[in-house]
Amino acid sequence: MNKYKKAAIKILQEVKKPLHYKEITRLALEKGILETDGKTPEASMNAQLTMDIKNKGKASNFIKVAPAIFALNPSRQEKPFENAITKDKGIEEQSKIASGFTGKAGEYLVCSQLLFRGFNASIMSVDVGLDIVATKNGRMYGIQVKTSNLNNYKTYVFDIRKASFKRHEASNIYYIFVLHSDIKDNFLILPVYEIEKLVQQGVILEVGHGKRYRVNIKVRDGKVYLGKRSNDMSYYLNNWNLIK
Repeated sequence: MNKYKKAAIKILQEVKKPLHYKEITRLALEKGILETDGKTPEASMNAQLTMDIKNKGKASNFIKVAPAIFALNPSRQEKPFENAITKDKGIEEQSKIASGFTGKAGEYLVCSQLLFRGFNASIMSVDVGLDIVATKNGRMYGIQVKTSNLNNYKTYVFDIRKASFKRHEASNIYYIFVLHSDIKDNFLILPVYEIEKLVQQGVILEVGHGKRYRVNIKVRDGKVYLGKRSNDMSYYLNNWNLIK
């Protein structure tokens, strides 16, 4: 099964309702389920799902419930969808709590790394878009820390509030993405201008009705990719010399 159909199945299983093929594609890209260097992933998704239904008929994993709207074929599902609204709410609350611990742990990790490297670094007591302020050799740096655990799709997913990002566009601002794992923590260190470039290139996506940026990062064979398989960001991995 190709990547578009696999991604569509995962998204439709998660949302538990029919979706427009453009929405399926958007969610798959945002979650890091779908990787593609193609210029028109929405068109490819529509073509793959349409051809699967045309070629397989009732044996297809998909059905079309309206023009451009797809759902999972109920006759092909081994298990019925679980009615888990209460369960989902509990999981969401637990996730928010865990995210708070993870975020703060990431800030302390970054702060310690800066201190070891001779920066006078301090975690901000009030979050105004910067998590850490550091000084070295008479120069001040603003650090925004984003921390993520590896998700089920082998992707580190980060969100940046657009309002916060626009507030801090100076050359001495850095975003440090903490790629947390039980084996080793890695740090992807990006100057703010690099973030701006990736946004303009469409590698970093706008989500949440344009209020947030979504950053998807994958680590494979010691290399780091952001957004697309062709976008190798390994130069910025654990490169603390960039902060200067």
